Amino acid sequence: MTDIAKRPLLPMLGHARGKRSPLTCRLKCGDACAGPECNTSGNGYFRDIASAALSRRSALGLGAAAAVTVGVVGATPEAAQAHGRGRSGLSFTPIAPVPNTVDDLTVPEGYDWSPIIRWGDPLFTDSPEFDPLQQTPEAQASQFGYNSDYLDILQDRGGRTGVLVNNHEYTNEANMFPADQLGDLERVARVAMAAHGMSVVEIARTGPGRPWSYVRGGSRNRRITLSTPFAVDGPAAGSDLLKTRDDPTGTVVLGTQNNCAGGTTPWGTVLSGEENFNQYFKGNGSAEQKRYGISTDDPSRRWHEVDPRFDSTLPGYENEPHRFGWVVEIDPQDPSSTPVKHTSLGRFKHEGANVRVAEDGTVVAYSGDDERFDYLYKFVSAKKYVEGDRAHNMTLLAEGNLYVAQFTGDTAAEIDGSGRLPSDGAFDGSGRWLPLVVDGESAVDGMSVEEVLVFTRLAADQAGATKMDRPEDVEPSPLTGKLYVALTNNTQRGTAGKAGPDEANPRTQNRDGHVIELTERNNRAAALEFDWNILLVAGDPAKNASTYFSGYPAQKVSPISCPDNLAFDSAGNLWITTDGAPGTIGYNDGMYKVGLSGRRRGNVEQFLAVPQDAECCGPVVHDRERMVYVAVQHPGEDGSFEEPRSYFPDYVVPTRQGGGEWALPRPSVAQVFPVDRDEEPEFPGAISDRPGRERNAGRRRKNGERGPRYRGYKGKATAETKAAARTAARSY
Repeated sequence: MTDIAKRPLLPMLGHARGKRSPLTCRLKCGDACAGPECNTSGNGYFRDIASAALSRRSALGLGAAAAVTVGVVGATPEAAQAHGRGRSGLSFTPIAPVPNTVDDLTVPEGYDWSPIIRWGDPLFTDSPEFDPLQQTPEAQASQFGYNSDYLDILQDRGGRTGVLVNNHEYTNEANMFPADQLGDLERVARVAMAAHGMSVVEIARTGPGRPWSYVRGGSRNRRITLSTPFAVDGPAAGSDLLKTRDDPTGTVVLGTQNNCAGGTTPWGTVLSGEENFNQYFKGNGSAEQKRYGISTDDPSRRWHEVDPRFDSTLPGYENEPHRFGWVVEIDPQDPSSTPVKHTSLGRFKHEGANVRVAEDGTVVAYSGDDERFDYLYKFVSAKKYVEGDRAHNMTLLAEGNLYVAQFTGDTAAEIDGSGRLPSDGAFDGSGRWLPLVVDGESAVDGMSVEEVLVFTRLAADQAGATKMDRPEDVEPSPLTGKLYVALTNNTQRGTAGKAGPDEANPRTQNRDGHVIELTERNNRAAALEFDWNILLVAGDPAKNASTYFSGYPAQKVSPISCPDNLAFDSAGNLWITTDGAPGTIGYNDGMYKVGLSGRRRGNVEQFLAVPQDAECCGPVVHDRERMVYVAVQHPGEDGSFEEPRSYFPDYVVPTRQGGGEWALPRPSVAQVFPVDRDEEPEFPGAISDRPGRERNAGRRRKNGERGPRYRGYKGKATAETKAAARTAARSY
């Protein structure tokens, strides 16, 4: 039976209200919220920890630290701007919330958008042109992957060229293949495997601040898939827990999967988090596998029927699931380099990993475990960052100390689940980083270092970490060093048999999520204590009285729900993208700017909205160039190949498709820029929307004849395509 045939049995049907569809729950995270709770440990919640006597909010006003964070170090214009001060150059009038039946990318007045690259676009000169009617594993392995997530734009010196790095989190086969092809399990599964992973793509433009085109055949272009060999480093490398029939050394893993968020290191490499890997494996029923959500049921994608390593019940493959769930590091400048899986950062459902250089030169990496009631982690390197020594710096994540967070609330006794603000005027408190591995030794009784790193969730349970509402992206501010944690939601908080509300998770059935601001003690990145407060409690203030925006008038903010990915502009403003706005919101996911200081603190302003059924991912803000970039994931998720619920980004109907444009949803990386940049010279740098004339006759677009145009997509969605998407039947 094909997965599409099983859709009437979707466990989340009737439970996933709003824009997060039950189909997304199935494909993205394997119905995690419908399964048994992974974390059944009895370790303390906020309410069970003694409340601190004094408010520590005064400690949160510390000034800027000498911090270096992801994406802000390197010899590029954008590297320097991230440390700037003053007003952001990206001015805009906030858009109105967009109903979740609109199939369009909505941007503010005065701005335009275009896709830089789309699912299926060929990366190499010998890559076949995209043809979804005749897709093969070999073709997909040389084309841009599916369902874009983490994104970065790494400019070369001068700002006219660079590389784009993008994660490909998961696949939706019903949108990728005609229904009559879904029965060919071998081909469908192998194409899907090739569509997972990561892409590195060269990009070019006519000058700084101008829209980009991707470069087909670029010397740094690369696809990383489930067939790409990864080295393993850190204390668990070579452990018996990582050895399999195919890799008796436990040091080489084929591939990466379910890559969600990530970060760019100060030395120019890219980190990527392997998140919902559990759903791809058939489990053996062990307690360790249950803690990671690996079911004994047959996985819906049925990869275990095509590749035996995805069946951990088979002799020799019991440890294959242990080889996923890591932070991986790639070098986007060298397509021949071997990517690495870092065991020192622990194994769990990493949303991503983001790096800050501490005052003493050690490197600190933060990561959230994206599961309801799971934890926030921190790694501190044993060796120190050396400016300019890239080879040395690429070893920093191989060795160090691993910690997990425990929080204490200042007014825990007043938290009743309503979201009502405590009497001291804030949700706030202090916390500790509990040791898991220190100086190469296990800090957890009864567990070896290898066991702590492979079964990190179990170690954190024993240590007494605080259970949180799905900690996702964790980003240090490049200006202040403060840490921001996106807690997307937790609809089971406070339900029967589940953990109740506490000061850092103050609402029962937290459907809208919140964002925590955390300050390391004395603002030292390697500190073992911290202070925290809640920046915002998300929702639509017009419909939900439990929202909170750090004192900013709730009636003046843009409604926001389910914060997921975070970024900063040069002025220090926080930018948030969302995933799964619930029924109480009823709007398309989008991207929002949030003030962090002064009278603007807590002010939420919506910048863009993604199309119907889509999630907004991977925000990159180059505000001094007035450029914004996002990854548009799973547009038209609930539709099918025959009846699409989105036509993003090509926006053509079947009778008008051609020239590289297809009448189906294509997850893409999109760029947003001022409309005055639509006026471009015809052929500088061989970037053009059409062939040249006379002496320029041989000059075409950098991305080939069928590549996306680099400007002018606003308004491409017509009344016809919008109506077709709005009225299309759901595939379940």
